[in-house]
Parts: sequence; structure tokens; C-alpha cells
Amino acid sequence: MRYFLLIYALVVVVIVGIAGTRGSLSRKPPIEVFPDMDRQLKLRPQQPNAFFPNGISSQPPVPGTVRRASPILTAAGPVLPFEDAPVNTGRLPGSTNFVELNPLPVTGALLRRGQERFNIYCAPCHGPQGDGNGITRKLGMTVVANLHDQRIVEMPDGEIFHTISYGKNLMQGYAAQIPVEDRWAIVAYVRVLQRSWLGHPEELPPELRAQLTR
Repeated sequence: MRYFLLIYALVVVVIVGIAGTRGSLSRKPPIEVFPDMDRQLKLRPQQPNAFFPNGISSQPPVPGTVRRASPILTAAGPVLPFEDAPVNTGRLPGSTNFVELNPLPVTGALLRRGQERFNIYCAPCHGPQGDGNGITRKLGMTVVANLHDQRIVEMPDGEIFHTISYGKNLMQGYAAQIPVEDRWAIVAYVRVLQRSWLGHPEELPPELRAQLTR
């Protein structure tokens, strides 16, 4: 037992002596047991490369290559997902200001899609009517935004899109689960919900107003 403790203490001293200075400055490279692919053989873009006949490392796509992304059809024209455009970011290009209006054409099909996606992703917390009385409130989650609050009604469409994408406070972001077009569809449907609560009968056409008062 005495020899075991002696060997154990010696091993501890050796380990501390080798790895105990981790984080200090040294000109000697550290001992790296598992490099975890920190350094890999790679080619820098646009650098010469003798492997290919044309001598360059960045090769054009093979003929017949199928693109992975399709353009998003906006009121201003088609936009690709990687472009710095309001439809992708919810902001004005090159700034931190949110866009005021939905960049997608607001149609009946877009609103129906927004209602469907809202009921799947948003209604559990915000409720089917957007008043914050979803199932999570019954389970004890009391801090849920009422989408009819004045501050949310006055938000630019781009800010609501940004909140759906990246979350806010206790709300997680849904950019990974909801495509860009569906996020804007949800924004459009949220505006419909708000209008249904905060609109006035005088704003309806006369024929619809007469049906409302029956």
C-alpha cells in the first residue's frame, strides 16, 4: 500500500508538472493528445493548384449541377437566401433598421399558410387568438406576450420576423424550424389577428357592416 501511494503521488506530480501550466504564456507548443482536426490540409480560395489542369483551386460547378436554394419571390423580384435583403433579414440592407412592411405579396394563400404555421408553432404559447392564453399558460408558463399589446401592434413587420427567427427573452428562435416564406406568412397572419381585435366596424364596407350588425 505504501508503494502504491508513493507511485500515485509521483504520477500526480508528473501530470501536474506537464499539464498544470495550461493557460500560461509559452513559446513551446502545448501537448496535444487529441487535435480534433484543428489543422487540416485545405486549399485557399483562388490559390494556384497543380492538381487541376487549369491550375486553380476554386473550380466552377460541374455541368448539370442542381442548386440547393430556390429564389424567394418578393414584391421587388426574386431574392436568393444568401442575399442581404429584407426578406432574409427583416432589416433594411446595410443597416439595423427593421422594414416596416412584409416584403412578400399578402394573398389569401399566404394568410392561410400563415394561419396553419401559426397554429403549429405559435398557438401553444400565444393561443389561437394571439392573446397569450395558450396551453403553456395552463402548465404554469405565465410570461407569454399578448400579440395584441400596443407595443407589438406598433412593431414593424421586420421586427416581428426577427423575433420569430431569433427569439426574445424566454422565446426561442424558430429560424431552423420555419422557412423564411413561412415566417413572413406568420407575420401576415399575426396582423390579421390584430386587425380582428383592434379594428372598427366603420372600417368595413357597407355591405359587410350590415351583416355584422345582424
